[in-house]
Amino acid sequence: MPPRSRLPAGHEHLDQILFAQGFGARRECEGLILHGLVKVNGEVVDDPDAVFPEDRLSLEVEGMPWVTHVKALIVLNKPAGYECSLKPGAWPGVHNLLPLPLRRRGLQPVGRLDQDTTGLLLMTDDGPLLHKLTAPKHHVPKVYEVGCKHPISEKDCANLLRGVILDDDPTVPVAAHAAERVLPEGAAPGAETTHLRLTLLQGKYHQVKRMVAAVGNRVETLHRSQIGQLVLTEDLAPGQWRWLEDTKQVLP
Repeated sequence: MPPRSRLPAGHEHLDQILFAQGFGARRECEGLILHGLVKVNGEVVDDPDAVFPEDRLSLEVEGMPWVTHVKALIVLNKPAGYECSLKPGAWPGVHNLLPLPLRRRGLQPVGRLDQDTTGLLLMTDDGPLLHKLTAPKHHVPKVYEVGCKHPISEKDCANLLRGVILDDDPTVPVAAHAAERVLPEGAAPGAETTHLRLTLLQGKYHQVKRMVAAVGNRVETLHRSQIGQLVLTEDLAPGQWRWLEDTKQVLP
């Protein structure tokens, strides 16, 4: 077979596009195309050598709609009972919630949530972006909705803001960026509440749980609702995911 000619920047042969998107080995992708199982912009294309733009190409592969992304960045609403580890143990991994092409691409969680923690999780296969999103120098705020066993007082919030010492680093106090009591709708300003909203600029192992324990309370439920300016909306149900097109929502 003669070598393929040089292609315009940002373009690739269709079989290579499918391969890069995670639809199987190159031979498998070639077979899908030759058997008429791939549509591009609504039309069947049976030539593996056909050339198309790599990014934002509208495909249908074996009946599954797909828009190509050279680098994947997704938002997942993580339910309880899933691990963020790449090699999960007692619980299934969050990768099980993704379609097969994304699982094959090896997306990595941007930071981890415990198996019993729910909410906003980013995943990507873009190494430089992963570094930017996790590097402490960027100070990307993360907002957690915390259900505590005992009522939260204004004094507890003040202590969290001032900084609490964690047992793994007794010389460095870890302060919250913001800590506020969240009252039920219609409640009086001084009413009791077990709902704490905690905003952190850094991440340590079990940090929220240990910070709450440091002020004499205990976390009963934990949900991440926001990263940067990106808020987890109600239209993304637990276990569902979507593409994130604009990184400006999570990076300063």
